[in-house]
Amino acid sequence: MRGLIPAHLMAAIEERTGLGMAQMVDLFTGPSTGAILNAALTRPHRRRPSEPQYKARHMIRFYEREGESIFPRDRFRELRGLLHDFNNRTMKISTLSRLVRHGHYNERNLANALYALYGDAKLGDSVTSLIVPCYSLGGENAPDDPSAHAVAETGAALHAGAAVWLKHIRAPAFNPAGHKPYDVTLYDAVMASAAAPTYFPCHDFSAYDPNDGSWRAIHAIDGSIFDNPCISWHGAIKQHVPPESQPVMICLGTGITNRPIHKDEWNRFGSLGVVDPANHLPLINIFFHASESALMDGFGRDMGRNLYLFNGSLVAHAGMNELPSMDIDDATPENMTRLARFAQILIEDNKAAFEEMCHILVSNRDRRQAQKTEQTDIIKSIRRKVRALRGKPAE
Repeated sequence: MRGLIPAHLMAAIEERTGLGMAQMVDLFTGPSTGAILNAALTRPHRRRPSEPQYKARHMIRFYEREGESIFPRDRFRELRGLLHDFNNRTMKISTLSRLVRHGHYNERNLANALYALYGDAKLGDSVTSLIVPCYSLGGENAPDDPSAHAVAETGAALHAGAAVWLKHIRAPAFNPAGHKPYDVTLYDAVMASAAAPTYFPCHDFSAYDPNDGSWRAIHAIDGSIFDNPCISWHGAIKQHVPPESQPVMICLGTGITNRPIHKDEWNRFGSLGVVDPANHLPLINIFFHASESALMDGFGRDMGRNLYLFNGSLVAHAGMNELPSMDIDDATPENMTRLARFAQILIEDNKAAFEEMCHILVSNRDRRQAQKTEQTDIIKSIRRKVRALRGKPAE
């Protein structure tokens, strides 16, 4: 549900510029709820395939409409909160396993919502460059299969488990190798990227790789396991930046949930408490934030003024009242209101950067339009010359 924060931020950008995000941005990437947004904003229109089907305001309504269906009120949350107190001593393993399994929401509700959003649109149909990260659990090819050679684009063997970036690279992004996108639906790509551990099971899907003519059977979970702006830049984006260009990176966050934990509190959690939703999943939060915290300062220095970051802490502190819930599955109307307010605060606290970013985005759209016009004029000129050489009258 915290995807409402970037959805509101992008709706504000579209309102300020009068343009859709896909008209201004060259390449979209992001895991989990970011993948839901990016895939929707680049999904081709059903009747006008060169235009996107949705704008950010449509995605706000998507979250508000589907939230409580995807994340119904969880009557097992409080029960799971008690599990770590037992510390696996007073329950049979089978009973404990059955209770913990209720941590998974019904993935059919998410599947129905995403299929209604994307239909049968393919990754390769996106109107601008799109990268959807997910983490492959491995085992895609049987070890005794002599033809088993499934690899991620990076070359890491998928059968061992690996980060996977499902890519569709279009001009003006740089694609010198002519890499073609997997033949996979947006639905499957996003279901995999949004399969958050402890909330949804992994997503199984098949994808055809036209680059080597092979099929991949992929079992994947949430791309947030490994992905953050720093890793995305080095692992998936940098190689697609045209030479001599100055890339601008815009990062729209979903709120920072990493909080300080006292040593005594950590020790009280026990082996189950560190992954308990009642404690806000402390171990998973650490995993998600650790690499970003290690890399972000250096990444920020490298990008300099070309990095626009809009995010803030959801941890309660002085001066911030009625913050949104840190839980990703809080779909209550009250929390949706707080998420919208939080996005507005981010804009108000960064007014100058917001206006500068909007100006850059509009300038980029204008530059793309000028390049398209120039290419059209060149093609027309060549056609006139060809017709003249053939002795035909000019059109």
